[in-house]
Amino acid sequence: MKKIAIVCCLAMFSLCAMAQVEYGKDYIEKIGQKSSTFVSRRPPEKERLFRSDVIDKKIKEVQKLLKENEKLAWMFGNCFPNTLETTVHYSNASGDDDTFVYTGDIAAMWLRDSGAQVWPYVQFANQDPKLKKVVRGTILRQFNCICLDPYANAFNQVPNPNGYWMSDLTDMKPFLHERKYEIDSLCYPLRLAYQYWLTTGDASIFGDLWIETIKNVLKTFHEQQRKDGLGPYRFMRRTERATDTATNLGWGNPVKPVGLIASVFRPSDDATTFLFLIPSNFMAVTSLRKAAEILTKVNQRQDLADECTALADEVETALRQYAVYMHPKYGPIYAFEVDGFGNQLLMDDANVPSLLAMGYLGDVPMNDPIYQNTRRFVWSEDNPYFFRGPAGEGIGGPHVGNGYAWPMSIMMKAFTAQNDNEIRACMRQLLTTDAQTGFIHESFNVQDADKYTRSWFAWQNTLFGELVLKLIADGKTDLLIHCMD
Repeated sequence: MKKIAIVCCLAMFSLCAMAQVEYGKDYIEKIGQKSSTFVSRRPPEKERLFRSDVIDKKIKEVQKLLKENEKLAWMFGNCFPNTLETTVHYSNASGDDDTFVYTGDIAAMWLRDSGAQVWPYVQFANQDPKLKKVVRGTILRQFNCICLDPYANAFNQVPNPNGYWMSDLTDMKPFLHERKYEIDSLCYPLRLAYQYWLTTGDASIFGDLWIETIKNVLKTFHEQQRKDGLGPYRFMRRTERATDTATNLGWGNPVKPVGLIASVFRPSDDATTFLFLIPSNFMAVTSLRKAAEILTKVNQRQDLADECTALADEVETALRQYAVYMHPKYGPIYAFEVDGFGNQLLMDDANVPSLLAMGYLGDVPMNDPIYQNTRRFVWSEDNPYFFRGPAGEGIGGPHVGNGYAWPMSIMMKAFTAQNDNEIRACMRQLLTTDAQTGFIHESFNVQDADKYTRSWFAWQNTLFGELVLKLIADGKTDLLIHCMD
C-alpha cells in the first residue's frame, strides 16, 4: 500500500506543473547565441517559472559590487537565477510542497543535479517564504523518488510508459527517466535535507516519508556492499556507447566484498570500471553521518541512527585500507575506483562527487595531505582525462570524450584553492570559455571554446553563482573585479 500511495502522490504533485511555462528548442537556441553586449539573458519576467525578490535583490547587490568587471557581473546575473527561472516546477496540489526540477535541456529530474541546483538558494530560505517552499518541495520530491526506486538516478514529472529509456534491460517504471544506479543519487538528497534543516530549523520534512527514505538508502547500500551475492540491481542498454551499459550481463565487473559500496555508474551517468567508486564512497560516509544526526535529534530513532553510523564506520575503515595508492610522482593519492582485489583506476572525472570535489563537499579535510597530493595529480596530464589547450584546461571524462574540459572542474578547483593566483586563473577561464553566451556550458573544447556541449545546463550555471558568492564572502571581491587584468 505504501508504494501505491507514493506513486499516487507523485502523480498528484505533477498535475499543476503541466500548465507552467515549458522551455524547449527555441530557448536552447536563444541562450546559445553569442552576445556582443552585456544585455541580460534572463527570461522575460512573465516567462520565469519562479521569482524571488530576495534573489533579485542579491543579484543587483552583487552586480553593483562587481560593476568594474562588466562581464562577470553580467554572467552572474544570467547564471545564478537560472535554476529558479527555467527549471523549477513548484506545486502544492497535493496539500504539501512539491518541486520538480529539470536538469535543463532534458525535461527530467536527476536526484544529484536537483540537489546541487537548489543548494545555493538554501542560505536565502529564511528571507523568502516562497523560496523556502521551493527548496522544501525539492527535498520532499527527492524522498518520494527514492521510495519509488532507490536504484534510479533520474525521474519523469508524469508517468511516461513510452519513455526514451523504457527499453533498458532493468526494472523500468513509467515514472523513471533513467535507472542507472549511482551512490551519489542517494547522498545528495541527504546533504540537501541536512543543510536545509540546519539553516531553517524546519524539521517538518523528517516525517514518515523520511524514515522510509532512510530505510531504502540503508537497504540499497547494504545490498551493494555485495556481501550476500550481487544484489537485485542489473542494468543493460542496447547502445554503441560502451559506458552506457554494464558488463557481465548487467552486474558490472566483479568486486571483493571488503566493506565498500558498489556503484555501477558514476555521477557522469557513465559505467564504472571498478565498482568501488572512491569519491562516492567518501560522500556516502558523510551523508550517513548527517542522517544519523537527524535521526537522533529529530526522530529519536537511535536504532536507525546506529545503523547509519555503523555503515559509515565500516565504509570509512575500508577506504583507509583500499582507497590509497602510492604514486611514484605524487606520493600517496586517492584512487578513483578500486575493486577490493588490488586493482585501482587512477584518473578523475569532472562530475561531482569527484576526487577534486571531495574538499568542496567536505568529505575530506581540505588540509588532508593525501587529498592535496590527489588534487595535484588530477590537475595534471598524468590524469588521462585532464585536457589542456589554447582555449583553456580542465578535467573532462568519457561522457563527452577527449579534448573537452568541464567548467565544473574549474569551479571545483576554485572552490578548493588555497591561493589567490589559482582562483584568479580559474575565474579568468570561466569568463573566457562561455563562447560569448553569458552562460556556463557542460563542456568546452580546449582548442576552441566556441565548440561546447549543452547550452542549457542549469547545475553549472547555479554553481557559478554559488562560487561568486563564496568568493565575495571570503573577502575576494577585489580579486573578482581584477581577475581579467
